[in-house]
Amino acid sequence: MSILDGSPLAGKVALVTGASRGIGKGCAIELAAAGAAVYVTGRTTGAGQHPLPGTVGATAEEITAAGGTAVAVACDHRDDDAVRAVFDQIAADHGRLDVLVNNAFIVTDELTSGLPFWEVPISNWDDMIDVGTRSAYVASVLATPVMIGQGDGLIANISSSGAAEYAWHVAYGVGKCALDRMTSDCARELRDTGVSMVSVWPGFVRTERIDMAVDAGVELPPSLDLSAAESSRFTGRAVTALAIDSDRSRYTGQAVTSRDMADSYGFTDVDGSLPAGPLHDRTS
Repeated sequence: MSILDGSPLAGKVALVTGASRGIGKGCAIELAAAGAAVYVTGRTTGAGQHPLPGTVGATAEEITAAGGTAVAVACDHRDDDAVRAVFDQIAADHGRLDVLVNNAFIVTDELTSGLPFWEVPISNWDDMIDVGTRSAYVASVLATPVMIGQGDGLIANISSSGAAEYAWHVAYGVGKCALDRMTSDCARELRDTGVSMVSVWPGFVRTERIDMAVDAGVELPPSLDLSAAESSRFTGRAVTALAIDSDRSRYTGQAVTSRDMADSYGFTDVDGSLPAGPLHDRTS
């Protein structure tokens, strides 16, 4: 039996940042499927605001239509006051928070351009470090006191094998490396509180961005094998399995892959497959 069977997170409350689409949406869907009330944040609230499909409202509506509980909250994670307002809303509604998924990130136009760092705007640094690393820190600062008060909680930081090897863009790798170091150091300070912090590395994920590129006839690099790609919900299943596990503290402070978690907890992707995991994990 999979650890994801039933509604093991009934009565629990989760917050997933950057959940309009992609991995964030996948995490929100899986946490809700396990019974959690899920708050989803993002900047995209209306069709046409973003070149990719998806809004926070659409994510919440999909969850609700499937029988889950979700609340969409518009939030720019560069704005600390807006982030505090999200936590205030959750506190007013439930008085607890059991799972925080730090997924918010900005994908700049230059991320996949192949241009060296000296040929891309310096603003790329701020985009990737402010939303992706700093935003995860801010949300964790706000979530931690609530979780410590409960004596239990999970903070999952959606990271990348780019923390350990070159991937896409210098600022991208620096941000992911910093995020994993934050996971390690925060976990050290959280020991004996009941709160765990874990970095989760997806593999190659078939997101809306990838689908649009394929539909447009863009030729993907050979390293990006669509037949081996993960769905956006595979990482969601990894996060959900950690949230359910009362012994999750054995992973605190670590960077784990979604595939690691599948092997540990016995789940598969939505189509029943077991994706290969990050390239770094397969070749190191």
